[in-house]
Amino acid sequence: MSVGPRIVLASPHRRHDVLEAGLRSAHGFDVQRLRRREDLDEQVLASFDPAFVFFPHWSWKIPSAIHDRFECVIFHMTDLPFGRGGSPLQNLIVRGIEATQLSALRCVEELDAGPVYLKRPLSTLGSAEEVFLRAAALIEQMIVEIVNCRPAPQPQQGEAVIFERRTPTQGDLRQAATLAQAYDLIRMLDAEGYPPAFVDVGPLRLEFARASRRAGEVAADVRIRLRGEGETT
Repeated sequence: MSVGPRIVLASPHRRHDVLEAGLRSAHGFDVQRLRRREDLDEQVLASFDPAFVFFPHWSWKIPSAIHDRFECVIFHMTDLPFGRGGSPLQNLIVRGIEATQLSALRCVEELDAGPVYLKRPLSTLGSAEEVFLRAAALIEQMIVEIVNCRPAPQPQQGEAVIFERRTPTQGDLRQAATLAQAYDLIRMLDAEGYPPAFVDVGPLRLEFARASRRAGEVAADVRIRLRGEGETT
């Protein structure tokens, strides 16, 4: 049986397990999965010799030795060059942007500045995990198109707008002045790998997830624990 194109999928997140499985079973790709920062090793990649190295959600810097030697493709949740930088989904939501573009771009030394292979429309509505799952389905389609059609990446056009990476302390619900802001703050942090929106009450920390809008209120699940246990702030 012939083996399909070799690609690497670099993501620590469980939500991309289905993406990996689909690329193998539905499209016949030979996929090597990288889950840890230290797995992104030049010699390991060289021995596998992939056609592309795809990064659907990778929070660490990609060394120049990697992106100079291999065709590295990043997926970024903004209509580049708007929204280069960290925490793209969260920065879109706080700006009230409900529809964006998922950009597939070549990795270069300057952050999110590489030429773009493809863009696809993406809604930012719902919880962060729901958005990431929608993005994963789009990423599967985009990977297949990039591998099979080899579109030439095009330079970004227009003025760059830079997003600053958000910090865990910005998840404090006391910063919300309206119910809409409270709802957005909870949902944009409601995903695997993100510290949740919270409120501190004395020695306790109340953490919020699964928010929904109702008439005159926001309903959400609450977890209560002692402050300092497992905090990233």
